Amino acid sequence: MTDHLLLSRLDLNLLVSLDALLTERSVTRAAERLHLSQPALSASLARLRVHFGDQILARRGNTYELTPFAIRLTEHTTTALEAARRVFESQATWTPTQSTREFSVYGSDYGFATVGKVVAQLAAERAEGVRFRFLLHNPLVVDDAANRLRAVDGMIIPHGFLADLPYQDLWTDEWVALVAEDNATVGDTLTMEDLGRLPFVTNYASRTAFTSVSRQIQQLGIEPHVDVVVESFLSMPHFITGTDRIGLIQSAMLPTALRIGGIRAVSLPFAATPLVNALWWHPVHSQDPEHAWMRDLFAEAGRIVDEGLHAD
Repeated sequence: MTDHLLLSRLDLNLLVSLDALLTERSVTRAAERLHLSQPALSASLARLRVHFGDQILARRGNTYELTPFAIRLTEHTTTALEAARRVFESQATWTPTQSTREFSVYGSDYGFATVGKVVAQLAAERAEGVRFRFLLHNPLVVDDAANRLRAVDGMIIPHGFLADLPYQDLWTDEWVALVAEDNATVGDTLTMEDLGRLPFVTNYASRTAFTSVSRQIQQLGIEPHVDVVVESFLSMPHFITGTDRIGLIQSAMLPTALRIGGIRAVSLPFAATPLVNALWWHPVHSQDPEHAWMRDLFAEAGRIVDEGLHAD
């Protein structure tokens, strides 16, 4: 039997029921969420059990738990439901000023506090019904980007992490170091000795998750002593103030970081490789006029960040 025939025999409303059951882990709460009667949702659960050959929800004492198979379904169900929503929200003709579309974009707080902020400002001026949902990525999301980007509109991330996907370059950035304002052992420029001597607060310190500048320090023969690992560039200054730690941050984030107080910027003792930040998306979105409008918005916002005007 072909895939098309199999799909034609399915009631796609079951996807909505499945998502609610997987999220709520309770027939009663899932029924309340969907404004259905409990018998109606129990009937949907029975059909899902027959289809998958799995209990989906299994009783454990007085509660229900997801089966191992259901846990594996959770992520796929959310992605499929989001993709279906996008299909039926699409319009043959689209006018930004009349749209209520929500664009979902993955990124780090660095991307959101720079280009994301400008994109939201531009959209508010030109299409007040459009909104953006900015989702923090993590190493698992980045590793699975080719699949994840089917269900969202894009990912803001520098070159060097993704490949074989369409992208739009946004802006180029440099790395600077942060130290405590009262750190008298460091001058206006770090030395190679400082890098080997002082502890670091760093981001994403693992084999598959790293910043390009931290990797470059290792390639120069220095293994940094990492004192603190955070997954937020915005929080980094709080772990530097009043300590002898070093932090590495992008120039576009510097005005925001310095407003926290208690820190100062110093130069690196080597020429760090610049960051080329880009918006990446899945090819399925390339011909979507709404998506093209969003990409143009990001390109304009990238030029504003490149000129340093985002911090005004």
